[in-house]
Order: sequence, then structure tokens, then C-alpha cells
Amino acid sequence: MITFTLWDILRNLLLATRWTILLSLVSFVGGSLVGLGLLFLRISRRKPARVLAKYYIELFQGTPLLMQLFIAFFGLGLFGIDVPAWLAAGLALILWSAAFLTEIWRGCVEAVAKGQWEASASLGMGRLQQMRYVILPQALRIAIPPTVGFSVQIIKGTALTSIIGFVELSKAGTVVTNATFQPFAVYGLVALIYFALCWPLSKSSQILERKLNVAHRNH
Repeated sequence: MITFTLWDILRNLLLATRWTILLSLVSFVGGSLVGLGLLFLRISRRKPARVLAKYYIELFQGTPLLMQLFIAFFGLGLFGIDVPAWLAAGLALILWSAAFLTEIWRGCVEAVAKGQWEASASLGMGRLQQMRYVILPQALRIAIPPTVGFSVQIIKGTALTSIIGFVELSKAGTVVTNATFQPFAVYGLVALIYFALCWPLSKSSQILERKLNVAHRNH
């Protein structure tokens, strides 16, 4: 019978952690790009654009991420399209992340004083110029803490991708448990690795929020 040391277990889990980190980065960057586009639709002066973005957000926020993963992986298969697990996982997490980031950023844009819009309009700026030079720089200061905080949710969300066969940290934990018959040790290490990934981000979000709030008050 093959025996596994604690180091053997940890090494295999750390190898899988690379994919958790990579998927989280892809989801965050992709979600940010899609979310930025949705933000402009959400605050557009055109009602159809606002309604489209609103329904998108409600759809992805109102349905479980697990169901979205199933649809991304199995749904396209109904049309004869073979979707790899990593592609389905990345696509679902990007679209899911975009919905939440859009709403976070919309709240930050709306937190900017209306006088800033009026002042920039009086200078003859168009809507895009107002956003680029006046509104977004101020909204960015407000948006950094909650955006960093949401990245923790993305990391945790990657655990659900194991259900469609993507081998990330939680899926590796199941595989290693089946091989070693040491569930307590394996899942204890899995929990510690997730904590090591998420805690610094959570702490950074809290620190940034305090610092930026103090800077805002002093300003």
C-alpha cells in the first residue's frame, strides 16, 4: 500500500492552487472588462441600454453560479459544441463577476457629487469626457476597497467549478482524499490554502477603505 506524507499531500494541493489563482485572475480581469462596458450601459442616457444592462445584472445575480456553470458546460453541448471544462469555468465566472462588479462601480459613480457632473458639463465636456476626466477618477478612489473585497468572492467561487470537472484546489482535495483516505488532513490543508489566498485580500480591502475614507475626509 502506498503511503502519503503530509508533504506529498501539500505538494499536490499547491500544484492545483496554481489553477485556482489563474482562473481567479482570468475571471477578475475578464469580469472587469465586461463590467466596465456594462457600467457605461447602466448609466447611459438611453433607456434601452439601461434596461439591457439591468436585466443582465438581475439574471446573473439572481441565479446560482452553480447553475450558470452547468449551462456554460452542458448547454452548448446540446448544439453539438464541445466545451472544455476550463473554458466553461472561465466564461461563467467572467459573466458572473461582471454583473456584481458593474453594480459595485455604479454605486461608486453615483456616490460622486452631482455638482461634478454639472461643473464638467458647464465646461462643454461630452458624456464620455465627463466620465474619463472627472467622474471615473473620483469614483475609482471609492471603488478600490469593495472591488478588492469582491475578488475574495471570485476565489471562493472557483471552488464550484470542480462540479464540471475543472481541477482546481477543491477538486484536487477530493482526488487526494480518495487516494490517501485522509479527509481531515487534506481538507484541513485546503481550508488553510484558501485562507492564505483570501485573508490578505480581505485585510487589504479593510485597510484601503480606512485610508481612502480618511483621505476623503481630510480633503
